Amino acid sequence: MRIAHHRYVVVAATAAAILALADIPAGAQPASASAAEPSSASTDTTELAGVAEGYLQQRADMLTTSPHPARAAIVRVKATRSMAAEAQDDLAALAEKGKRYKEVDGGYTQAQVDVKVDDTTVTGDTATLQLTEHTRLRLPFTPQEVEEGAPEYEELSLPHTVKFTQGADGAWLLASDRADTGGGPTPTTQVSDADADTTADNGGGTPDEDEGGKEDASDTTPLPDSTVDFVKPAVSAAYNYNKMVAYADRYWDHHNGAYRTYGNDCTNFISQAMLAGGWGPKGGALIQRTSNKYWFYGPSTVFTSYTWAGAENWYWFAKKHAKRTKILGNVWQLAKSDVLQADWTRNNNIDHSMIVTKKYQGTPYLTYHTGDTHNKSLRKLLSDHPRAWWYAHRT
Repeated sequence: MRIAHHRYVVVAATAAAILALADIPAGAQPASASAAEPSSASTDTTELAGVAEGYLQQRADMLTTSPHPARAAIVRVKATRSMAAEAQDDLAALAEKGKRYKEVDGGYTQAQVDVKVDDTTVTGDTATLQLTEHTRLRLPFTPQEVEEGAPEYEELSLPHTVKFTQGADGAWLLASDRADTGGGPTPTTQVSDADADTTADNGGGTPDEDEGGKEDASDTTPLPDSTVDFVKPAVSAAYNYNKMVAYADRYWDHHNGAYRTYGNDCTNFISQAMLAGGWGPKGGALIQRTSNKYWFYGPSTVFTSYTWAGAENWYWFAKKHAKRTKILGNVWQLAKSDVLQADWTRNNNIDHSMIVTKKYQGTPYLTYHTGDTHNKSLRKLLSDHPRAWWYAHRT
């Protein structure tokens, strides 16, 4: 689904009727003098969407290095007491995350949030919005550096369920915001425990063969010559690496309708990029789908190999059986179109797959599905997940 971006603005004249984007201490309740009609039919969902966007914008602003009034850890929308307390904690945590990111690679200088409302339900005194957040986080590179190949932004696309409740006086209050973070790394504008969700890939499974032990995980120690970028050729005898990157750049935030989308979609996305760059399918028979020796996509999951959408299975096909990749000794050796996989809890089961879409001044920038992210720096990922094992594949 292609995400259409819209900027919602709540003007002062209507803010009193719905919600105000004014500074309000956490937990404060709206004055009854600003009550709206307590009728669901009167609800302007566009304005509610604008308030939701304003709240998500404040979350993103907390990550930036630029001084801004919105960085104050005060909830800037009228909310229920419980939501105000939860949001205030989140804003403080995001500010700390922004400071950490600044230390590891300069952080973000600016944020812009757009939302697309996918569905709205109003029932009595409750309004629920299903929306998609699209956030651009500007990286601290000059226009000249961007011209030289630095990424201008990190981007993310994230579904949310946002609920409002209407008080006795008719005023709508932000009641909850739940992001669908899936099973990948914690999205940049969210906070969570140190480790990512380790939900198993629903496209993979236990293979027919015992694969034995993996190679050692790739080292994460910075290399002394990390400012010198290894550049892969655009095209090899067998593969077109530029097409792999172009595919990831094109479909990072909207899924190609020619393929199914999995609940944990990261490896499905990587397989699509590899296919676009010249990897040929291997096998295709129903009996072969559970073997890591084969890699193919079919009209249903029953006719698609485990290795297509399962991160652990993909590792064994790519590295051992097809020998289409080799494991690099150090993650900082990654180049454009290479694949990075993560085992979040070191339990010898790979959880997540990503592709390098940029490399600048020695730093790889990763793109992935679940949650949909474009050009997140390796430095930030290592900072977020210091306990993970990483497997860097030269494709």
